[in-house]
Amino acid sequence: MPSATVPSSLILLFLLILGTALARDPFACDPRDAATAGLSFCRTSLSIQERVKDLLGRLTMDEKVRLLVNNAAAVPRLGIKGYEWWSEALHGVSNTGPGVKFGGNFPGATSFPQVITTAASFNGTLWEAIGRVVSDEARAMYNGGAGGLTYWSPNVNIFRDPRWGRGQETPGEDPMVAGVYAASYVRGLQGNNGDRLKVAACCKHFTAYDLDNWNGVDRFHFNAKVTKQDIEDTFDVPFKMCVMDGNVASVMCSYNQVNGIPTCADPNLLKRTVRGQWGLNGYIVSDCDSVGVYYDTQHYTSTPEEAAADAIKAGLDLDCGPFLAVHTQDAVNKGLLSEAEVSGALSNTLAVQMRLGMYDGEPSAQLYGNLGPGDVCTPAHQQLALEAARQGIVLLKNQNPSLPLSHLRHRTVAVIGPNANATDTMIGNYAGVPCRYTTPLQGIGSYARTIYQPGCANVACSDNKLFGGAINAAHQADATVLIMGLDQSIEAEFKDRKGLLLPGRQQDLISQVAMASKGPTILVLMSGGPIDVSFAKNDPRISAIIWAGYPGQAGGAAIADVLYGTTNPEGKLPMTWYPQEYVSNLAMTEMSMRPSSIKGYPGRTYRFYKGPTVYPFGHGLSYTNFVTTIASAPTVVKVPIDGCHHSSNCTFSDIAIKVNHAKCNKLSLGLQVNVKNAGSKDGTHTLLVFSEPPAGHWAPHKQLVAFEKVHAPAGAQQRVGISIHVCKFLSVVDVAGVRRIPLGEHNLRVGDVMHTVSLQATALG
Repeated sequence: MPSATVPSSLILLFLLILGTALARDPFACDPRDAATAGLSFCRTSLSIQERVKDLLGRLTMDEKVRLLVNNAAAVPRLGIKGYEWWSEALHGVSNTGPGVKFGGNFPGATSFPQVITTAASFNGTLWEAIGRVVSDEARAMYNGGAGGLTYWSPNVNIFRDPRWGRGQETPGEDPMVAGVYAASYVRGLQGNNGDRLKVAACCKHFTAYDLDNWNGVDRFHFNAKVTKQDIEDTFDVPFKMCVMDGNVASVMCSYNQVNGIPTCADPNLLKRTVRGQWGLNGYIVSDCDSVGVYYDTQHYTSTPEEAAADAIKAGLDLDCGPFLAVHTQDAVNKGLLSEAEVSGALSNTLAVQMRLGMYDGEPSAQLYGNLGPGDVCTPAHQQLALEAARQGIVLLKNQNPSLPLSHLRHRTVAVIGPNANATDTMIGNYAGVPCRYTTPLQGIGSYARTIYQPGCANVACSDNKLFGGAINAAHQADATVLIMGLDQSIEAEFKDRKGLLLPGRQQDLISQVAMASKGPTILVLMSGGPIDVSFAKNDPRISAIIWAGYPGQAGGAAIADVLYGTTNPEGKLPMTWYPQEYVSNLAMTEMSMRPSSIKGYPGRTYRFYKGPTVYPFGHGLSYTNFVTTIASAPTVVKVPIDGCHHSSNCTFSDIAIKVNHAKCNKLSLGLQVNVKNAGSKDGTHTLLVFSEPPAGHWAPHKQLVAFEKVHAPAGAQQRVGISIHVCKFLSVVDVAGVRRIPLGEHNLRVGDVMHTVSLQATALG
């Protein structure tokens, strides 16, 4: 049986005491407080805008300033309690931030796979379902006084460089995938009750943030020099989709500068783009101590008062850190900032709190007031964590094939490696306390007799002292499973990797064990970032390779289910696996996405890099064979041009039309795709549709434009409809940062099938 972080008897007890936890007192507007219950900001019959205006009119300047920071002070005379804004829920309710406290009635919460693993499922429905579970548990903890309602998740930065320590937190390297993930997870977190919020999500870190600490350059000092083209084409895409498609309640600005200006002090990024162009309905928060960083570390302003004024004028509403509470009043006194501007910032944070119901009185009487301890770590929630891990596991190699293992032939399995009995490694970073763990050793042990040898003391694997036991185990067993890879000692926040090879002597251990193994040797890798395992890919003695990412609390069970065929793998890599040579002379500080033959610069991500890979973006095998064909698709799509009618003298000589000149509203390209399961096992196919735009020096050589999950029993065929929004997904960005629709032939690739469609401009009417 899997061991439990929380004893199963306690779990049962907590499930039985639903509703018995001490209810949280109202944050504000306590109906028992006659002095405040009748105030206008407490009247739910009024609009939130009216209520915010009333509250702002009652606050003194001193009170306002103390509400500008994450640990917002109480206002006792108005019956308002203090509030901690900083909570995290990257892949489950986490105690990384001070807003969540585990213990008592809430000893743990469901810990889903790390985001990079879940992204490999390419399943928007799953992403939203995880968000719903996380927000159920978050609300339950809030009701029980153990958590907040504002969660600074998800991280939707682009996994631009494979060495980035925080790449594990992201949905990968593709902007569209990251954007769909952002919108899906946010919808799950925030609920579907109109303008009201279940919890308030936050997309971070805006923008061009993907370096923590590399070669003497850290995120606090880094100035990301980014072209308008790459900003529009890559870095801002997930944030725009998060705001406009997901209607997220918050965006977090990052530590770094972009083109010489700290993101948290840039009105072009915050006020004009996030709030102006995209229409953020919510608040903008700094990464923790970002305002202090750009004053103390980057020396962007000469005085702290100027730093505070610059932040609020740029559009920052909340400071994670003390800086604004300390220096805003002085900034106002010196005439650098007005009280009206301070009130403007507060109007955005107060409105979010009101949308959360925090000013509606008794929490138990509200929409989610019935959620309690019995709604955390439920069997259904834990089953979803297992299913998410199953869907995210990627089968990279399967020679002969060697997998799935046989219950009859592989009754004794050597389970070897520093991650073979992993617990907290499986949940990655920004995790909480899981309900329980199932380690790989325990998972495999439910299918076969196991012989366990760690092989290395830890993932650093600095010596070969434990190799002998591992080699002996492999020699005895019917099959050998090596569970290797990385952990947070190798890749983490503020810890970028130096290279892409396995740490220490892991490769030696794998090769020596494979030589000794009398049965098939299976390599399972845990990591957030890609690993150059060319040696294993090319070694015939290593029969199969699986990437499990960081698979969450149920990761060991999911790995075993894939190994033994209970689960047919369906994951696809959400990032390119490069060879070590790719990064040998490549500075992480070089932000350009596009290659340059003059500079000998290879470009980044599958959209622009054309060099050799260990495994490409989108790679992933199955235990069955799927055959895709295009049943129907247009060969010509007309792009109507706004303001241009048959009666006017319009010509279409441009090779690419500006998106804002086209009538984009319902302009979609529809495909009907047949997916046939030509194998002997039921399975789910992850269908990826790529577009190759007409040749142009600023277009990507290909880009993902759609993805779908298609379940097909063995021998069956399913038809799936794909709708591709022309302006969103068939457009490219020119060197001036202008999004355009290239006219001419676009090649759509669905598996091995290519279909050509011609985009042609046409006059309206």
